[in-house]
Amino acid sequence: MPYKNIVAYSVETSGTFDLDSELEIYFSSLGKVRFEFTGKTSIVEISRLISAHVFS
Repeated sequence: MPYKNIVAYSVETSGTFDLDSELEIYFSSLGKVRFEFTGKTSIVEISRLISAHVFS
């Protein structure tokens, strides 16, 4: 999906009890898509990349 179709997204980072991170992306034509990542994935960097392309 192109970045232009992203309406919003949310990030949940890993914590003490929940060791995975989650990314939810809301697309205008598709709806919500949810991704789960292991605790070692840099979800903050992924969020920065999305923000750089969506909100630029």
